[in-house]
Amino acid sequence: MSQQQSAAPATATTTVTRRRDWWRDAVIYQVYPRSFADSNGDGMGDLEGVRSRLPYLRDLGVDAVWLSPFYASPQADAGYDVADYRAVDPMFGNLLDADALIRDAHELGLRIIVDLVPNHSSDQHEWFKRALAEGPGSPLRERYHFRPGKGDNGELPPNDWESIFGGPAWTRVADGEWYLHLFAPEQPDFNWEHPAVGDEFRSILRFWLDMGVDGFRIDVAHGLVKAEGLPDLGGADQLKLLGNDVMPFFDQDGVHEVYRQWRHVLDEYAGERIFVAEAWTPTVERTANYVRPDELHQAFNFQYLSTDWDAKELRTVIDRTLEAMRPVGAPATWVLSNHDVTRHATRFANPPGLGTQIRTAGDRELGLRRARAATLLMLALPGSAYIYQGEELGLPDVVDLPDEVRQDPAYFRGAGQDGFRDGCRVPIPWTREGSSYGFGGGGSWLPQPASWGELSIEAQTGVAGSTLELYRTALRVRRTQSDLGAGEAVEWLRAPEGVLAFRRGEFVCVANTSGESVTTPAYGRVLLTSGEVTEAGGEAKLPADTTVWWTTA
Repeated sequence: MSQQQSAAPATATTTVTRRRDWWRDAVIYQVYPRSFADSNGDGMGDLEGVRSRLPYLRDLGVDAVWLSPFYASPQADAGYDVADYRAVDPMFGNLLDADALIRDAHELGLRIIVDLVPNHSSDQHEWFKRALAEGPGSPLRERYHFRPGKGDNGELPPNDWESIFGGPAWTRVADGEWYLHLFAPEQPDFNWEHPAVGDEFRSILRFWLDMGVDGFRIDVAHGLVKAEGLPDLGGADQLKLLGNDVMPFFDQDGVHEVYRQWRHVLDEYAGERIFVAEAWTPTVERTANYVRPDELHQAFNFQYLSTDWDAKELRTVIDRTLEAMRPVGAPATWVLSNHDVTRHATRFANPPGLGTQIRTAGDRELGLRRARAATLLMLALPGSAYIYQGEELGLPDVVDLPDEVRQDPAYFRGAGQDGFRDGCRVPIPWTREGSSYGFGGGGSWLPQPASWGELSIEAQTGVAGSTLELYRTALRVRRTQSDLGAGEAVEWLRAPEGVLAFRRGEFVCVANTSGESVTTPAYGRVLLTSGEVTEAGGEAKLPADTTVWWTTA
């Protein structure tokens, strides 16, 4: 007997509920604006498009929407190169559109979290343009990292740091000095030792808080402060060190004073506004430093995102995460996909190391089955969860994009990251048909596969067993089950090899990560499953790559 369930949308609310500590168990949905919905038919998503689709997000059952950057930008790195932090880029609309979006979201019971990019600006930012024009020794150059080069004539970079996107982390300007950019050359790093930088960003925080936003996701939160003297790494393999060790340009202890100052600003505002750190650190224990009571509220759990679909590895990272967050009183966060990584419906289709390669239809089915099971596991864990747009449709990465349409700057640098982030950024499908499957009336800025229509929201809505209905049901159950959401611990239950089983009060979750069917106790009434489950004689048979939710009540 199948116990799989489809469901009605979450109950709507008319205003943001002022629930205390809402962020401790929030489900936050990431919108990548250029790829979500296009209101004017120019092929690029925009804020009015997002606004028009807010009822969909309300009905999906999420608590908050995180918007990737929509600020004025030359778009050298999809808006993460900001030229003006107080303006909306014309491709996305204007400040009135942002205001309307925030107001409508609040009326629908949704909170809005905006991206903030404090590690670097665009090279078209007014500060940087003036720094170039005013030359060496000028006050504006002190707000960035300008340095003379090494070598007889200053022809060598000031140190051996490499860009995350590949190649040197330094670019030489016409007057002979070099400037630091940990990402693309169009993204010069701010010098956070200069007081004007801190003053400016506290002002930027207040600007958007006054607009009504409910929080900020802090891009490269671990990167603001550099080690004194900008020391060489001495020939170390920097790509292997990233996320695995403290580096002179990442996860320096001085960054925490910045966030203590920011917390004072946030606490001036009512409504429990929050900070979320994108902090790539070597361990969850170091991540916990960012969410101490006087700093930020949440930090992305990249250790969990990077874990394979393997019961033993997952249990280890779950235990370490909960243990690390407990002393600082912060909620754990759980995430499977975002705009910078291969979607988990593709990632889980392959053995470790194969990346975005999908070889057969069977691979796609395996990836989707594991992705569905992984989603139910994630949503059952204590804390807050993040959903990346389109994962509720089971979207895979688009791996066969032509070279000429790619826009990821890492792709063109030829080293560093794999440069294939465009594959997870293809505009999502809303309808079965149309030039862009309902994304907009004028095509899409990245081409969508022919199969997109059958994965669309229209095609999956109301269809029992569809991935979209699985998400809707899971979020509704998560909201109504008192033992789900916030918490500090799970009670692990005995389970066969390759299986995770835990209890939270009267709720039980069992996830079979193995490639074989397994038999477990039937723990009570089935609430939801990611696949077909049969029960007989007090036992349950779980197919490979399946997660089940039970209640013992």
